[in-house]
Amino acid sequence: MSTATRRFPLTDWTVLVPVVALLALVFSWGRDLPGFAVGLVALCLCGAVLAAVHHAEVVAHRVGEPFGSLVLAVAVTVIEVALIVTLMADGGDKTASLARDTVFAAVMITCNGIVGLSLLVGALRNRVAVFNAEGSGAALATVATLAVLSLVLPTFTTSKPGPEFSTAQLTFAAVASLALYGLFIAVQTVRHRDYFLPVDTGTGTQRAAGAAGGDAGQADGEHAAPPTSRAALVSLGLLLVALIAVVGDAKAVSPTIEKGVASAGLPNAVVGVIIALLVLAPETLAAVRAARRDRVQTSLNLGYGSAIASIGLTIPAIALATIWLSGPLLLGLGPIHMVLLALTVVVSALTIAPGRATLLQGGVHLVLLAAYLFLAVSP
Repeated sequence: MSTATRRFPLTDWTVLVPVVALLALVFSWGRDLPGFAVGLVALCLCGAVLAAVHHAEVVAHRVGEPFGSLVLAVAVTVIEVALIVTLMADGGDKTASLARDTVFAAVMITCNGIVGLSLLVGALRNRVAVFNAEGSGAALATVATLAVLSLVLPTFTTSKPGPEFSTAQLTFAAVASLALYGLFIAVQTVRHRDYFLPVDTGTGTQRAAGAAGGDAGQADGEHAAPPTSRAALVSLGLLLVALIAVVGDAKAVSPTIEKGVASAGLPNAVVGVIIALLVLAPETLAAVRAARRDRVQTSLNLGYGSAIASIGLTIPAIALATIWLSGPLLLGLGPIHMVLLALTVVVSALTIAPGRATLLQGGVHLVLLAAYLFLAVSP
């Protein structure tokens, strides 16, 4: 059945899986789960990820690019922010660095993992992955600015001891982050929307792609008819249900992850990395599927857009939450992470500038992600 005429029967797995995953969240929330229950929740989590990708593609096909990739990036980030605030409210001083660890993990996963995989898949398909340097370069500049203002400067400010902002500095960082995020969205969706449209690899010109995924059978770049407004609205609702289930189920299994990390003698920051990997799974799958369909620009929109949303929405939310949250808020990165961030920005700039990338660039970004993950385990 085509996307345009799809009715979403109640027996469809894309309807059942998000609902089941949400029920698993309801029954597991706040409980100490036995091993078999953790396994069931993990299975529901994986199913919710796949369902989220499917419904994101339906919505994206309806609204077109770059709005399609924006829907998934913003939806995941908003729910991720809610999860961070919830964990910080429950965890006290031991979660003082949770926001920093989660946001930085999201930046490294998106800018190196999602981008690297997308370039690798795109280059394997066409030997050279082609994208729009203007749009991707603007997105990268926004990511770099937000990351430095929010994650690097706290390490060097002197108003408070430790890698912390003072109240005035945190307020400035929050306002600046929100302003930059809003400006980027305006440029991406209105002022210079054409900079973020996929590029035709045959002619090097932009094309108005209809979705992050589209129809798998349309290898020549043509698309099936877009879904109806009703189908898109149903998919939007199911997408939100699936994303809530993804984040909530990730939180449900996090105590088991924490126990495993502690018993293995690993740093506590590893928990944040694992949770970030789980939460960003829908965007990663959607980006790889877009790259397989020769829409690398859509993949980059997802990667950089998610990084921008992660910082631009998390920092203001955390700043607001400090009104009632007790304990310190550690935002500044350590030396190792600052080196990795600087290297990521430099390599990304060299990757984006030509508007074309080969397997080498994809491999370099994946090695940077591997270095980050290894050093998270063995700092």
